[in-house]
Formats: sequence, structure tokens, C-alpha cells
Amino acid sequence: MQRWRSLDEMPAEWGRCVLTIGVFDGVHRGHAQLISRAVKSAAVRGVPSVLMTFDPHPVEVVRPGSHPAQLSTMHRRAELAEELGIDVFLVMPFTRDFMKLTPEQYVEELLVNRLHVSEVVVGDNFTFGKQAAGTVDTMRELGARFGFDVDGVQLLGEHAVTFSSTYIRSCLAAGDVSAAAEALGRPHRVEGVVVHGDGRGRGLGYPTANVAPAMHSAIPADGVYAGWFTVLDGDDHQRRPAAISIGTNPTFEDGRARTVEPHLLDFEGDLYEKRVAVDFVEQLRGMRKFESIDELVEAIGHDVEEARKVLSAQSVEE
Repeated sequence: MQRWRSLDEMPAEWGRCVLTIGVFDGVHRGHAQLISRAVKSAAVRGVPSVLMTFDPHPVEVVRPGSHPAQLSTMHRRAELAEELGIDVFLVMPFTRDFMKLTPEQYVEELLVNRLHVSEVVVGDNFTFGKQAAGTVDTMRELGARFGFDVDGVQLLGEHAVTFSSTYIRSCLAAGDVSAAAEALGRPHRVEGVVVHGDGRGRGLGYPTANVAPAMHSAIPADGVYAGWFTVLDGDDHQRRPAAISIGTNPTFEDGRARTVEPHLLDFEGDLYEKRVAVDFVEQLRGMRKFESIDELVEAIGHDVEEARKVLSAQSVEE
């Protein structure tokens, strides 16, 4: 798969393509449906499939300081798009000039003159152009004028719930990582770098990796979770079981900063400065303040055993 950081990276001999457009944060099951439609159509037409996303998030440009919690890093989105068969992952810089393009300019200058689209695949709630004035119907009208097809896909959902990035963020904010995983099609992932903490976990007999998450990461609600820990750097990408604590360590008076701290089961090793991924499978309990250190240690021991049971059962199912 080719990855372009702008249209300047397009080959000079570029021909036609099938394009799907969106932020694609999380690349959830609804996004996967759009991407699969684009990939299949491109194969039938014998042209490349292109996914176009944006950086920074459009909301951050329209309303600075309001960047939504991010379900996936741009690198992760590209990985997931590649797994779904996309040929080109295009990241368009979303600038103030870009957001001023009228719907007609957006289509003619970008989709027709630059990308030479044969077909555009979007969700049926898709909007584009200045003040989001363009809709799927607008795209169809312009497609008829400029000679490309438009596939407006009904949003995927189950049990009266439409899968969307907003819905998944609400699940995570409530600590319901199981519901988030159902909508994503896989456990929610937080990526980051292991940094030095206060070493308190080691002193309690349960050392943790203090993960500094990537900027704007969507962090689940405070609590303890069963999940998987993977080192992304180097060659060792083994998925390891973990009990993950999120919160401010309320048992200790100096607990102020909110942290993501996985305790890896049956593992010893130096993880500092490693780029890692933490995948959340199930919430075990909410965060609470304990009356004594002994009570806390007992609770952690129980958390570790519960995490082991949950993850062993998942491994058997897989």
C-alpha cells in the first residue's frame, strides 16, 4: 500500500481511481464496510482504491481546542486500511483554506482534476465543502456533471445502535470497552511510550509499565481492565496478557495525574522508552480508594487473577 502525506506525492502518470472519504477514526465496522465497498468496486473497474483522510482532525481547525478524543493514531488507521485492501492511503492536510472550498470546488479541483475519480464511496451522512454544505445528494449531482459514480452507503449498526466514532467514544467514557470492541470489530487500542513512573507498583509486588498515551488518545474511564500489551518497536510483537489500571491512584494522597498502567502477567523485562499498544478487552471493576495498603494489594491480586481468566477464555475462543 502506498501512503501519501499530500497530493504532491501522487505519481505523474496517475489515472482513474475509486475513492472513499472520511476521518475514519478507529476504522470501526461501519468504516470497514465503506472501505470494502471501495476496494471491491476498484477491483471490478481495474483501478486503484484510495482512502482519503485528514490531518489535523477537521473539528480542530473549525473550532480550535475542541479536538475529539482519538480512537486511533494515523499510523494505526493506515495499518487497518491496508489490512482491508486499500491501495493508497492519502492524508490531506486540513487547513483553513481547504475548509473554505465550496462543494463544487472541492469536487472539481480535488476529486476530478487531481484524483480523477471513477467512483466515490461515502456514508449516507457524509458532508463536505464550506460549512459542510455538500451532502451525498450534492455529490451525486456533481458526479453526474463531471462523470463519476457515487455510492452512498447506509451506516452499519446492530440492535438499534449505529456504529460511529461518537458512539464508541461514549462507550469508552463509560468504561464499556466490550461494547466499544463490538463496534470496532476488535478491542480498543491505546498507543504510547513507556516512561518512568513513581515505582509504586513494583514496591507492592505488581510492577507496571507507565504508558504515556499518544496525543488526544481516547482513554477508557477510570478503573481496572483485562487486556493485551504489545511492544511495537523492534521484532518482538508478542501479545502479552495484562491487568490495566487507569486513574489517579486514589489510595495514595499524592495521586493527581491520570495514568495508564498495565501490569504484565508472568513477564519481566525492560520496557522503558518502548513504543507500545494496550488493547482493552473487559472492565474488571471501577477505580476505588482503599483503606489500607494491604487491602489494595489484596484487590490487585484479585484483579490479576480475574484478568488471567478473562484473557485465557478469549484466547480459547480465538
